[in-house]
Amino acid sequence: MPEYGRNVQRMVEHALTIKDKQQRTECVQTIMRTMENLFPYLKTEESRHKMYDHLAMMSGFRLDIDSPYHRPSPEELRYNPEPLSYNTIHPIHYRHYGRIVSDMIGKAIAEQDPEQKKQLIVAIANRMKQNYIVWNKDHVDAERIKEDITALSNGQLNCDFPEFQLAHAWQLSPQNNNQSSSKKKKKKKKNQ
Repeated sequence: MPEYGRNVQRMVEHALTIKDKQQRTECVQTIMRTMENLFPYLKTEESRHKMYDHLAMMSGFRLDIDSPYHRPSPEELRYNPEPLSYNTIHPIHYRHYGRIVSDMIGKAIAEQDPEQKKQLIVAIANRMKQNYIVWNKDHVDAERIKEDITALSNGQLNCDFPEFQLAHAWQLSPQNNNQSSSKKKKKKKKNQ
């Protein structure tokens, strides 16, 4: 375990060479105090249990001592959780746009008011452009967004109307607050 360092590993190897179990247990107690000195936050009861587990791992599970805790086996510490199942009921066709865009397109298809539908299409297109920029860092062509909206809506949404205008990339990216804070610092220095 590299976080404890080479010297702790050497101390554990030395403890393995001690024949008397009582002396070996005392040596491990000293090693535990050394580990606590290296990492003071390890002084809780739960952390002590973890340190005993770490000592077992560092010794290759060969360290036989009187421990207040259950002696772990390699199988217990190498437990792999079950893989997560992904939602495949509603697959995302364009993953870089995300599920929210697919849901928004469904809402736009269901919208009856033509003006409201146009506003939704523009909002969806801007969101798609924003997501595209986050994942690809490339220039996004308005025609590409139009094609993707048509493809995602199975041809039910049309972007060919005069009000269709995408926002600029700088309007869609998060604002950097560092500039404003640096201006405040400069202003503060001038006033002093």
